Amino acid sequence: MAKKEGESKKGGEKEKSPSALEHWTTEPDAHDYPAAADFLSLILPEASVGELVEALKAAPIQHRKAKDLLRASRLALLPPDNAHVASDLAKVKRGTPLSPVLLVRGDVRLDAALTVADGYHRVCASYWLDENTDIPCHLVDLGPPRQTGTAPAPPPSSGGTTSVQ
Repeated sequence: MAKKEGESKKGGEKEKSPSALEHWTTEPDAHDYPAAADFLSLILPEASVGELVEALKAAPIQHRKAKDLLRASRLALLPPDNAHVASDLAKVKRGTPLSPVLLVRGDVRLDAALTVADGYHRVCASYWLDENTDIPCHLVDLGPPRQTGTAPAPPPSSGGTTSVQ
C-alpha cells in the first residue's frame, strides 16, 4: 500500500516531498557572482575579492545540508515570512528552481565562521522546506592573509621553552 506525500514513515519520520528534494539549478546564476563580490568586499580587502570570486566560479558543486550551513555560518534562521525567504519559497512552490549558494569555508581554529557569500535567503527557504535538504553549493577556502608590508621583528626569546596554551 503506497503512502501519500507527507505521510509518516516508520518511526515518525516525515517523507520528503519532491519539491524539497529537487528545487535547485545545477549552477549559480550569473548575477550571483557579482552579488557575492559586493558582499565579500565589505569583509575582505578588494585585492582578495576578485581571486575569491574566480575560485568560486571554478569550484565544483558540493552538497551540504541546510541545517549544517546555518550552524557553520552562525547565521540565524530567517522566518518563512521574511520577504526574501517567502519569495524563494514561492519560487519552489511554482516549480522555479533556486540557484546554488556560494560559500567561503570557515576555520574553527581561528573561530572564523563559514561565510555565505551569496544565498543566505535560499538556505533559509530550503531549511523551511526540509532542514535535511542537500543544498548545492560552491565552497572555497579563503587561504592565509596576505602580507601587506613588513611586520616588526618578534621580541627576543627569554631563553625558556614556549608552550601553546
